Amino acid sequence: MSYAWIGAPTPFNGTNDALGGDSSTENLNQWFQPGDQAYIIVASAMVLLMIPGLGFLYSGLARRKSALSMIWACMASSSVVTFQWYFWGYSLAFSNYSTNGFIGDLRKFGLQNTLGAPSPGSPLIPELLYAFYQMQFCAVTAAIVMGSVAERGRLIPAMVFIFCWATIVYCPLAWWAWGANGWGFSWGVMDYAGGGPVEIGSGLTALAYSWVLGRRQEKMMLNFRPHNVSLITLGTILLWFGWLGFNGGSSFGANLRAVMACWNSNLTAMFAAITWTILDWRLARKWSMVGWCSGTISGLVAATPASGYLTPWASVILGICTGIIANFATKIKYWIKIDDAMDVFAEHGVAGIVGLLFNAVFAADYITGLDGVNTGALPGGWIQHNWKFMYI
Repeated sequence: MSYAWIGAPTPFNGTNDALGGDSSTENLNQWFQPGDQAYIIVASAMVLLMIPGLGFLYSGLARRKSALSMIWACMASSSVVTFQWYFWGYSLAFSNYSTNGFIGDLRKFGLQNTLGAPSPGSPLIPELLYAFYQMQFCAVTAAIVMGSVAERGRLIPAMVFIFCWATIVYCPLAWWAWGANGWGFSWGVMDYAGGGPVEIGSGLTALAYSWVLGRRQEKMMLNFRPHNVSLITLGTILLWFGWLGFNGGSSFGANLRAVMACWNSNLTAMFAAITWTILDWRLARKWSMVGWCSGTISGLVAATPASGYLTPWASVILGICTGIIANFATKIKYWIKIDDAMDVFAEHGVAGIVGLLFNAVFAADYITGLDGVNTGALPGGWIQHNWKFMYI
């Protein structure tokens, strides 16, 4: 029996496009496959689990007296981001009415005109669902940044910072990479699930926040050890589970590209974990569970921009390279004398850069086309003789 992919049950005809559709006069669900919508709803819930995962991870890495405050910081930041995203965050990041390359406008303030029209990211899902899914991305990014407040940051000022940061940093970054008229998107930058807005953005923000907060007291840093490795492991497993929704869901439908992204994410994470663990064994002569968790996270970070573009064999190489580079990048904070207590810059910022660079070399056009939407849309990287993507 042959099978032909036919897309949505009914092609979108642009009815009431400016308002997102009118449910009183038409069935807004007719433009989309129920399976695609169900998959992205589940993926959104999976991404939400990454926030308590980060809380447990940071709680285990911190001292006992700071453990609860780290969980609170991650969860409270998601509350702040939810309000910010509904209020004006989504509009600033994804309003397709804006014509400048820097940031969106306020035409979708308070989710106005956001309902059943095809989303800015993919015609496979409605914009209302896309806005909800992207809100989880912003919330996770904010929770990653909260690692920089460990053991010396005040929580209420941190929440004020997160609201301002989401508005003036994350929203422009998201618009650049994914907005209809963002300068990066217009140039053809390949960022599958957020290597720039999520990973590099959070890594550099955490480094800057740590620099502003200053170093912890030197006596606190002597013989510093994570207080609960079990919490670190639990947090890593929750992150890993959520990351499959983060990367898999960025295909915006239940399709082969989502499956490939999950495969690539697992391969990159596992090879990065093995590499990191071996490097730590070289120094300590014992197998480190914390090292395994750090390697896994750095691998998942590197897979974020790349998992929807690379072949599985390229993901193996990416995992090994990320494990080596991110492991040595944890020493940068000592050279520049910035107390990045949770190694957010090394595991997120540096690993995100590695993943983006791999897109330029190893991206394959037939991987991009697995979603049935982007067939022939992107030419691939160096391995397909497209030399310009390293510059981009």
